[in-house]
Amino acid sequence: MSTANLQQQLFDVIKRRVADNVPAAEEVARILDISTDSAYRRMRGEKNISLDELNTLCNHYRISLDQLMSIQTGGFIFQGQLTEKDKFRFKDYLTGMMHTLAYYNSCKEKEIYFLCKDLPIFYFFHFKEIAAFKYYFWMRTFFQVPEFRNSKFRFDCYPDELFEIGKKILSIYNQVPSYEVWNIETINILLRQVEYYKDSSVFESEEDAFKIYEAFENLIDHMERQAAAGFKFSHGEKPPTQGIPFQMYFNEVIIGDNSIMVIIDGVKTSLITHNIFNYMMTKDAAFNDNMYSYMQNLMRKSTMISSASEKERAKFFRQLKEKITRRKNALNV
Repeated sequence: MSTANLQQQLFDVIKRRVADNVPAAEEVARILDISTDSAYRRMRGEKNISLDELNTLCNHYRISLDQLMSIQTGGFIFQGQLTEKDKFRFKDYLTGMMHTLAYYNSCKEKEIYFLCKDLPIFYFFHFKEIAAFKYYFWMRTFFQVPEFRNSKFRFDCYPDELFEIGKKILSIYNQVPSYEVWNIETINILLRQVEYYKDSSVFESEEDAFKIYEAFENLIDHMERQAAAGFKFSHGEKPPTQGIPFQMYFNEVIIGDNSIMVIIDGVKTSLITHNIFNYMMTKDAAFNDNMYSYMQNLMRKSTMISSASEKERAKFFRQLKEKITRRKNALNV
């Protein structure tokens, strides 16, 4: 690839990543600390960029030079953040999630794909009982916060401020079309966590576990109504006859891995979750095309239970609710 072609491709990528209301030349000028006219000359190919400028632009926009030059290294470039237990603040985590979703929602074309090994976090915010339990579980078991390790579970451990942010997150997520692949095991993680805390006498009484199971039943009822409608809406609202599309799939044999794909204005991004709160993200075209192909193939081999397949949908949700009911009935309440 010639230097001129490489430079042209670099600025083509940058133009796609600059916000619509910001002139690309002005942003490039600011990043490189040069005049706008100098930035224009580089973008038109009238002046070659230096290696330092190339490095600065690639770092700022997280552009893989290997990918730009079509160099086949067999590797993929991922970005992400690693959670530091001593510095983690759940409010900041939720606020970041809210801003990211708001950005997705601001784009003209957007859709999200989930392979659900566990319930997507957004759904916890339908019911404060579930949100409070998950928050306590994360703080006590994952982050080992002393004030949680040394106290029993209480619903009021979850501040109203955090729940309000969660409801905003859910509201924004409900505005983004999504595709979700579930399995009969998708609800097992939450059930096992409640069971573990019950057996460990972390609850002040089994009444608390009962309330969580009851809220979980209501959540599954809501998901069934949402799947039947084929559109997103919040708990307590009347199912809409039109709105934001929601496609739900049931796969009997393959358990998801909580992988996520976001497609924004035609650009694919894969997010690979790990260690609960950490994720790795890539815009690598080869990786994302492969991931997208896998997801599409998985959906083709699954049963779509939203808007159609009423019998299969009823069977699937009945199995989920039976799991919860068995545990709820085993409590001494």
